[in-house]
Amino acid sequence: MNKRLALIIALFFVTAVAFTACATMGKPTADNFRVPEITLQSFEVPEYDGYWYYAGSVKATKGSDGDHGAPLPMSFLFSIKNPNPYPVILEGITYTVAFDKDFDLYSGNNNDTYWIPAGVTDHVRLTTMITARSALLSLLVTGGYKLKEKGWSPWDALQRWWEGVPNMTVPVTIKDCTFTFKADGVTKAVPFLVTFK
Repeated sequence: MNKRLALIIALFFVTAVAFTACATMGKPTADNFRVPEITLQSFEVPEYDGYWYYAGSVKATKGSDGDHGAPLPMSFLFSIKNPNPYPVILEGITYTVAFDKDFDLYSGNNNDTYWIPAGVTDHVRLTTMITARSALLSLLVTGGYKLKEKGWSPWDALQRWWEGVPNMTVPVTIKDCTFTFKADGVTKAVPFLVTFK
């Protein structure tokens, strides 16, 4: 009978310690929230169809006439390590993709949500695609002075990027980037900047 009573008391004690530990470590606060560690794990161009552009004055063999340029899909894989003793949620990512560091060609956001368990490293992929046509329009509107400084025409720049980015000879930068994390009412916006070359 004494062994049984001792076993029950020990069981209650272990349960109480476990509940106390969970209660003290599991509540996120602004003071104990540690910023997740973000790393660009890899960058790739998953499909490549070469560099080409044709104007609306050119008759299309098939499909519609118009100004069209080669697509350039890009995929960025991030590692996110949660150093907290509680799970966090990645609520969204805003970012800009730039070539040669100075030429912003795409801005976007990813509003998918990802739970990252306590003490775990998870992966998040951002995928986007720009076309030679959209890049040309961006260059003509915002990149004129920068092109002039480098002595490039818009066509020189497009060819350089469409041939160099897939071969990893042109720097690709993720900038103006913010990862937004939440944990039980605590929100942290984490800036991120990286150049892949």
